Amino acid sequence: MSFMFKPFRYTDPEALNCPQIPAEIATKAVVTNEKIAEVLCQATPTHGVLLLDGYVGAQFVAPCKQIQEAAAGKTVKLIDVSKAYKNPAEMVAMLAESLPEDKVIDPILLFGKYIHREIESLFDSEKLVVLVQEIQAAKRNADLVVVFGCGSAFSGLRKLGDVAAFLDVNPMEATLRIRARKTRNLGDGENVRPLPRILRRMYYYDYEIMMLHRQNLIDNGAIDFYIDDNMEERLKLLPLPEFKKILQIQLESPFRCTPVYLEGVWGGKFVKNLRHLPDDMRNCAWVFDLIPNEVSLQIKVGGDTFNIPFSTLFKAEPEKLMGAESVKRFGRVFPIRFNYDDTYNGNGNMSIQVHPARAYNQEHFGEPFQQDESYYCVKTAGSKTYLGLQDDCDVDEFFRCIDNAEKNHVPFDHDRYVNSFPSEEGDQFLLPGGTIHASGRNQIVLEIGSYTIGSYTFKLYDYLRKDLDGTPRPIHSIHGKNVLVTDRRRSKVDGVLRTKPRTVRSGEGWKEEIVGEHDLIYFSLRRLSFDHCVSDDTEGEKFHTLVLVKGDEVLIYSKKKPTNCYHAKYMDMVVIPASMGEYGIINLGKTPCQVTKTLLK
Repeated sequence: MSFMFKPFRYTDPEALNCPQIPAEIATKAVVTNEKIAEVLCQATPTHGVLLLDGYVGAQFVAPCKQIQEAAAGKTVKLIDVSKAYKNPAEMVAMLAESLPEDKVIDPILLFGKYIHREIESLFDSEKLVVLVQEIQAAKRNADLVVVFGCGSAFSGLRKLGDVAAFLDVNPMEATLRIRARKTRNLGDGENVRPLPRILRRMYYYDYEIMMLHRQNLIDNGAIDFYIDDNMEERLKLLPLPEFKKILQIQLESPFRCTPVYLEGVWGGKFVKNLRHLPDDMRNCAWVFDLIPNEVSLQIKVGGDTFNIPFSTLFKAEPEKLMGAESVKRFGRVFPIRFNYDDTYNGNGNMSIQVHPARAYNQEHFGEPFQQDESYYCVKTAGSKTYLGLQDDCDVDEFFRCIDNAEKNHVPFDHDRYVNSFPSEEGDQFLLPGGTIHASGRNQIVLEIGSYTIGSYTFKLYDYLRKDLDGTPRPIHSIHGKNVLVTDRRRSKVDGVLRTKPRTVRSGEGWKEEIVGEHDLIYFSLRRLSFDHCVSDDTEGEKFHTLVLVKGDEVLIYSKKKPTNCYHAKYMDMVVIPASMGEYGIINLGKTPCQVTKTLLK
């Protein structure tokens, strides 16, 4: 898994949720920029202040211009909140420890350290005093004052505003706007830095403080309107009470997030063909079906669709979605991530890699959890999965080969050192932090892992490949050597990290198996096999995540209210909120089904 630095611009229309939104709520939605500007102007009293806040990537210039037009005949004063930010040099100094620049250990400056800061850290206290005075003066002299920009409705300014709105942007769109140079790091002004550095800071600071800021605004009812800003030419608005009600209604049903598709040097063609992805997409290496901070949720509201960041949902309604136990253990984060790795008819194996265990993650990156992963083989064709070292591996010799490849571009036979097993459909491989691993060519792997802010994939060998843009693929041999658990060798991992299914319950025409559990991994990997139907229960405590890995289509529905349902097709990923309780799955195809189920232990 890697950061979403290069998403392919495509919003999958199949990943649509259609909860039963009452007409009295749906009719409160306002669509088109002109109408939204009118609503905001009408809601703000004469000589009032409108606070136009938003997530990273929100575009404020066009809405402000539209508001000026809607307020024709009135004097409108626009004030950019960024004039009260710390200056770029101060921001760099403040974040220096968290964003180290050591290209020996981190060649492309990908890694950082989790930053415990809130929106207040963005502002300069003296500049903020001046800004407050400017707003107060403008309020006396203008018919309408619009204070716009990220953080404009934070607690230090909210008392000055009569009306507040928040422009939300999903992670894919935010990244694409950054890549198009339409969005900079907060406080950067006109400074232009290389994209990798911009994006690294986004992940460790900008995104995190704005997610917390958005959460606080929604929790405290500090905004009046929520605006979907993913289509600049067609904004969509909901009053906050109706927006929150829609989230609550959605969590009464199974739902699917909108995947993000990424090309990659080893990418395959299976998912591209299965999901009818655009012809101009070279391949599909990664499918971020449920990377919590990277995906969004399309929700049908009346005649329109709102595209809401998944993080907006799970931070606004954490217990209803994930359950009280999950929130107590992990906070307001969705604690498991899911994605597909597609090497089917691709250009080779994924890189030989390793992830850090908990102590290393805490010391070096400030992360509370280790980076565990697992592979479930959905489709294979003469494939293999790398897992652990060979029994006779000389680790020192292995790292000498890695060093020679990294510095002198000399290839070596990685199979002499890294163990592999033949892959069969339905195989489950467990990859706790410190385990060397890789997915081989010609398979679709459902990757399920633990939650981390950053992405700590330490590549040890990548076959001297260049990336799709022609740049050498980075190697992280220092980190990798530090975290590699050298006694996880073939004879020790077989039967432990490559497990055999164990039936835990069954009935006529169905059974549930544990296909993967380990003391170091905090989630349980299950599989439901059934001919016609099967039932399950979250018991109001633990969310379930389901994936149809064999079969054509199933109907997943709430036993409490069967119309709260989702039709899932092959490889679709569906979340069952903890609060949903009993649910059923019906096979709509002609052959038996298998559904993987992941839940917290």
